[in-house]
Amino acid sequence: MLYHAVRPILFKLDPERAHRLALQALSVAARLPARRPTGLPVELMGIRFPNRVGLAAGFDKNAEALDGLGRLGFGFIEVGTVTPRPQGGQPRPRLFRHPQANALLNRLGFPNDGAAAVASRLRRRRYRGVLGVNIGKNAETPLDRAIDDYVSCLRALHDVADYIALNISSPNTAALRDLHHPERLEPLLSGVLAERDRLLRGGSRRLPVLLKVSPDLERDALRDAAQVVRRVSLDGLIATNTTVQRTGVNADWADRSGGLSGAPLHDLALAAVTALRELMGPAFPIVGVGGVDSVAKAMAMRAAGADLVQIYTGLVYRGPALVGRLTRLLQ
Repeated sequence: MLYHAVRPILFKLDPERAHRLALQALSVAARLPARRPTGLPVELMGIRFPNRVGLAAGFDKNAEALDGLGRLGFGFIEVGTVTPRPQGGQPRPRLFRHPQANALLNRLGFPNDGAAAVASRLRRRRYRGVLGVNIGKNAETPLDRAIDDYVSCLRALHDVADYIALNISSPNTAALRDLHHPERLEPLLSGVLAERDRLLRGGSRRLPVLLKVSPDLERDALRDAAQVVRRVSLDGLIATNTTVQRTGVNADWADRSGGLSGAPLHDLALAAVTALRELMGPAFPIVGVGGVDSVAKAMAMRAAGADLVQIYTGLVYRGPALVGRLTRLLQ
């Protein structure tokens, strides 16, 4: 009720400024008593998740509000996307609301403080829940050298994460989605996994590596990527990132660049999860994300084959109470 009273004020502000205020408020909330996560725990990839509901990457890119977010009852939180070197991202304005569609459009371009700064911040965190770190490449890094950036991030962040997510699917970094092509994807995944194994050699700790895929892949391209994932024995998939399609939004948004998230993305994400479950079989870990703003949509993700469900835009439109509703009712 409090959020719905405050939301009209926040929505009068520039979206990026409102998001910054929300992060600051969450930082203050970190001093409040933690809410015990509700829901049933689930074991996946060697990790015990307190429940199936997580926060998607993009909300807290720099792990600035992690302790406050941890008090909302999430089963896991994913920060990032983090790049090896700090970067400012695309010029503003670069974040837009579409309230009639319960959607956001962003062309942020991975603005973040860089891997070393985020790793330092994560070492000081009080949050002790499951933490994923989403990593990507710097905008100026040539695609042929992308593996260097992912490996660099892994080295900087492997000891502060419970899992690593590789972001190759943002539409806001030039040519990044070309990494889905098997001839690029296989060496990237193989190289990251080899470095992960080297970093953990001699210890008992596991560090699952997941791949976040685009909702805009044709069925054949999704199949090809899935075959690579199977060949290299990747630990899991996250489906999906934002879309460049504009179904479900006003016509004047058709020519706006960027990735669309929220309700219009849901059907695309659901179709991707369904296809990946068919391609990967019943036991392979899949995280479903895209347009989840209600219990019904979260249950649809589960029915499609998602083991875990993430939210982001739904949190913007529905508020923190959405977390409790989902964790109580999603099994």
